[in-house]
Amino acid sequence: MQSEIVDSVQLDGTVEPSVTIMELFLAADPVVKLVILMLILASVWCWAIIFQKITRMRTLQARARAFEDQFWSGGSLEDLYDRIGGNPTDPMTSVFAAAMREWRRSSSRGLAQKSDHVRANLRQRLDQVMALTLNREIERLERHMPFLASVGSVAPFIGLFGTVWGIMNSFQSIAATKNTSLAVVAPGIAEALFATALGLIAAIPAVIAYNKLSNDLGRYAHRLENFATEFGAILSRQMDEGA
Repeated sequence: MQSEIVDSVQLDGTVEPSVTIMELFLAADPVVKLVILMLILASVWCWAIIFQKITRMRTLQARARAFEDQFWSGGSLEDLYDRIGGNPTDPMTSVFAAAMREWRRSSSRGLAQKSDHVRANLRQRLDQVMALTLNREIERLERHMPFLASVGSVAPFIGLFGTVWGIMNSFQSIAATKNTSLAVVAPGIAEALFATALGLIAAIPAVIAYNKLSNDLGRYAHRLENFATEFGAILSRQMDEGA
């Protein structure tokens, strides 16, 4: 008699022994499927942005070092502009090319040798040109960064929505079958936990990458600002010497 009771309990709690993630997805409610697909797509897009940004920042740092070596080598700025001015390959060379382009236009009209007021206006224009170019380049580098921030903050809540929906399905299954065995509630609970896990998988890398990339972009922007300030001082000194 005791053996029969034990066997009855074991059979009543039996579940499918090998349920894969794909089987969970295919058996999920349409709403949970939509949540899972959204989180998977968001995670894939986040990783694509992360790899692109990391690769881009490494390339820009290397190009900035190479350009600064040429810039501070003591050679002619005119010759340097002739080599790279028509085809700047990174933000730092773009700032340099924009300032040199304005400098050449002004110098060709002899503005650098005129009154203090005219030279002051030229300094202001050079600063504005470099500032606008710098801001435009930084905006390009920051493209897609808001998406990382959004995924990092929203994905856990989307996963939580899938969790709540899966648990609701579990209770509905209990009510429909009037059976509280694990075989009835397990699929809904598994779907719920799967959605939660995907939300965290999408959000955690996005938050970490956003913080790191924001820090890297901030340092790079500061490097560009320092270069623009130093270059502006060099051009201002040349105007004073030519006065």
